Amino acid sequence: MSSTTPGAPPTEAAFRAEAAPARRSALSSQRRRAAWLFLLPMLLVLALVAAWPLLQTIRFSLTDARLSDLEGASFIGFGNYYEWVDYGGGEGEAFGLLADPVWWQAVWNTVRYTVISVSIETVLGLIFALVLNAEFKGRAFVRAAVLIPWAIPTIVSAKMWAWMMNDQFGILNDISVKLGLISAPIAWTASPDTAMIAVIIVDVWKTTPFMALLILAGLQMVPGDVYEAAKIDGVNPIKVFFRVTLPLIRPAILVAVIFRALDALRVFDLIYVLTPNNPQTKTMSVYAQENLFQFDNFAQGSAASTMLFLVIAMITLLYIKTARLNLEGGK
Repeated sequence: MSSTTPGAPPTEAAFRAEAAPARRSALSSQRRRAAWLFLLPMLLVLALVAAWPLLQTIRFSLTDARLSDLEGASFIGFGNYYEWVDYGGGEGEAFGLLADPVWWQAVWNTVRYTVISVSIETVLGLIFALVLNAEFKGRAFVRAAVLIPWAIPTIVSAKMWAWMMNDQFGILNDISVKLGLISAPIAWTASPDTAMIAVIIVDVWKTTPFMALLILAGLQMVPGDVYEAAKIDGVNPIKVFFRVTLPLIRPAILVAVIFRALDALRVFDLIYVLTPNNPQTKTMSVYAQENLFQFDNFAQGSAASTMLFLVIAMITLLYIKTARLNLEGGK
């Protein structure tokens, strides 16, 4: 409310008070423009390397494109996704991606692999992060050593573990037989019963350090005063973990799970190298690659790639919504 009397000329203070909101609005607009200018190069790069290929993939999924003749592709609508061919007399047959049992097996393999591997990696990553966050001699060396599996390229890790799991000369079978854990060597990567287990073992070994690193970053942000107060009050360490530590690092854990789940849903190289041509471990990415380049069914491969994108997007949005995650830095 203005302090000037009715009919009197406005004072300088009144002018400043009335001009303040306008200045704040102008400053806010200026900051927004500056933010968009800084983001523009990144948005242009994303449009070139992500948006344009995605749109092209969606376009090819609506055609009868072949790898040998992409330019001569004709529009066929959603036939690559699902098409019912009526043979007459009440008989017919479904074609397309959504009618392919191999695709649905790949979807199930991908979801099972993601849920199991990410769950194990989250628990182990949390344990490793708690250990690495403690004060002990040689902690820096241990932190560097833990990151070695994550630093090794996936192709190298897959080939290394493929040799270790070989049923003829693999070291894992040799040690297990000598210890009496198994009676005969196991073809870990070839057997339908153990192929997925082998893939998950390798993935957990390689990716747990990534989860530990992200969770450790969250632990480093927890103020030490909280633990000192709990120690003075004589609170049980287990209760401190569940009542203090876990709630404070929950945003870091949720972000780590999202990043890891997105990576697991689109897994390709590990499966392709470790268990090639195995229907028990074939994922959505492997299915798409086979149709795109091996089977010369570029249109259906594009449809599979589009569905993979939609599945990842829906799972991500569902996870963010159910976890009530605030991506701006809190919950």
